[in-house]
Amino acid sequence: MARSRPSGLRPWLEWRALRDRAVQWWRTSLQFRTVTVTVALSTAAVSVILGTMSLSIGVNLFESQRDQILLESSRAAAQVQQIFDGASASDQLTTSELDLLRNGAQAAIARTTSSASGTRFALERSPRQAGTLNNMQGVASTDLDIRIIGSTLRDAVAASDDALYYQSVALRTPESEVPGLVVGAPIDVPTAGRYELYLVYNLEGVQRTLTFAQQTLLVGGIALVAMIGAIAFVVARFVAGPIRLVAETSRKLAAGQLEERIPDRGEDDIATLARSFNAMADSMQWQITRLGELSRVQQRFVSDVSHELRTPLTTIRLAGDVLFDERESFSPTTARAAELMHAQVQRFELLLADLLEMSRFDAGVANLDTERTNIVRLVEDAVEAVRPLADSKGSAVRVVPLGGYVELDVDPRRIRRIMQNLLGNAIDHGEGRPIMVYVDSNQHAVAIAVRDFGIGMSEEQVARVFDRFWRADPSRQRTTGGTGLGLAIALEDAALHGGALDVWSEPEEGTCFRLTLPRRSDVEVALVESPLYLPPPTDSALDEVLEHALRQRAEEEQDQRRHIAQAPSRPAGEESE
Repeated sequence: MARSRPSGLRPWLEWRALRDRAVQWWRTSLQFRTVTVTVALSTAAVSVILGTMSLSIGVNLFESQRDQILLESSRAAAQVQQIFDGASASDQLTTSELDLLRNGAQAAIARTTSSASGTRFALERSPRQAGTLNNMQGVASTDLDIRIIGSTLRDAVAASDDALYYQSVALRTPESEVPGLVVGAPIDVPTAGRYELYLVYNLEGVQRTLTFAQQTLLVGGIALVAMIGAIAFVVARFVAGPIRLVAETSRKLAAGQLEERIPDRGEDDIATLARSFNAMADSMQWQITRLGELSRVQQRFVSDVSHELRTPLTTIRLAGDVLFDERESFSPTTARAAELMHAQVQRFELLLADLLEMSRFDAGVANLDTERTNIVRLVEDAVEAVRPLADSKGSAVRVVPLGGYVELDVDPRRIRRIMQNLLGNAIDHGEGRPIMVYVDSNQHAVAIAVRDFGIGMSEEQVARVFDRFWRADPSRQRTTGGTGLGLAIALEDAALHGGALDVWSEPEEGTCFRLTLPRRSDVEVALVESPLYLPPPTDSALDEVLEHALRQRAEEEQDQRRHIAQAPSRPAGEESE
């Protein structure tokens, strides 16, 4: 029964999939990157411009409204002061007379200020004065909370002579808070002392104007960014289209479709690029066709020569075999010549066979004759085939089957030939030291490593080790009769199986070749980890082989010294013979 995912994970998974898709587009699409960068930079530029414009509009609206409010407040304060100044300062005004003057001042405030701004006022006695004979009761608008007037503003008004002071405040309405402005001015009342007049103005209209302007700028900015993005998309598509066409044509040319070309239209830079690309493609097609024809001629020549040499070589070999068999009846010089001819004819046959094999690889006609084969058994057979040669060189060959007992579909003849080449090189350059053959496998591949502890190679030599007819030391005597094509053929045999042949070497530390074969034909060896390191780490098995080889060599040297000591001395006349 399938288990459903929790619903809370779905938005996260959808967002993650969208993010991965965007990252993939960013990596693979030049058009997407161009449009994204253009939109991002345009958004930043438009945001800075619109932010500056919005701030400038807000400041201008506030300053304009502030100046108007200060002008109205100045007129209102002047009329209120004029009403109170109309009474004789020398007369002692009664409370009822002060109330009448206060009501007149209140009416003057209502006439002077604009009703559209929702002006509210308060006339409060200043706390900073001594007691007076009379006390006029303060008055304020019914919907005004006197607590919104800050102490800083009150202190400034109380200490002032006739200047106006203002302060921004937040006014509460039934719906929300709106910005406001409080203006304060000192008022002198005869026989009652100093009072403070506060006019509170509602700036909601200014705020609505600023909000409308900001919304207009925002919508305009979004529309502008969208238009810039659309323009960038069109321009990027116009530029990226030819680039994609060039990439597609290049891919077809790389795949061998040499007749592919880019349409050439117009006289602009894109058309110039197309003409240059087509000219390059024409030159490449001509060169590749010419080189291909030369390669076919060369392959045909090598193949024909190799086939034509078979008949005379067979005749020479037969005649050489007859001479070689009768060499005991010849003089020493003639017998030695027969032996040299026999050896060189055999080497010539090997070289001819290798040349034919290389021509098949070059012509692409080499094929595999596969069968189910146990890799460990195949390796052991190859080791047994070269063991007499290894014993003659004093090299002990040890197979360490860490794994690899699986059966693979391989061509046993080619794998055996690879092993013979690798083992032959190890014997020739192993300096009589032990040779280790490791076999291991994992779920993807099987690996075979041939490790010697001989003279080794430098980095320059390792880089050329698979070149045809190349030898690390041409003057070095070989015992396996190699032609210089063994490792090149081994590399081709490995590639024919879909495998890989790698090499490691260090001077005076030895050399290790590693053959890696895939267990399935659909597995690419280059994308998986080989079962064996290069070189494989030494273990106790190698220590045992080294100890045994050293002990055996010491015994052989003792036997030789004992044989020399026991041999009778020869007369001087026999030495001359």
